[in-house]
Amino acid sequence: MVQQVTSGIKISVETNFEGTFYKNYKVHFAFGYKVTIENQSKDSVQLNSRFWKILDALNNEEIVEGEGVIGKKPVLKPGESHTYNSGCLLTSPFGAMQGHYNMVNFTKASKFKVYIPSFKLSAPFALN
Repeated sequence: MVQQVTSGIKISVETNFEGTFYKNYKVHFAFGYKVTIENQSKDSVQLNSRFWKILDALNNEEIVEGEGVIGKKPVLKPGESHTYNSGCLLTSPFGAMQGHYNMVNFTKASKFKVYIPSFKLSAPFALN
């Protein structure tokens, strides 16, 4: 698990390998990840959008941007948390992800970024 705190918002990420399959005549490696967003600040906040940079071992880069997370824009009061599961496909058994959430602080009426720490994706059978 990796963790990082930005402006009182703690991000924790756990990953797992889901398996391999063929798509468009290529082997793909499926990874799942669970993200917990915990509000450790004294202010109420809302997650509005996300930005991900996904890299595989072959140096292929994919950028994913969009509103909310899995169709939700959670509002977190102090002490509350939101957990969700998602996943990605890579064309190699190793990779990494990093990014940020764009959030709003309701108390201060301001926007801010919460950084998602870089985390590794690796298929267990490919490890030495």
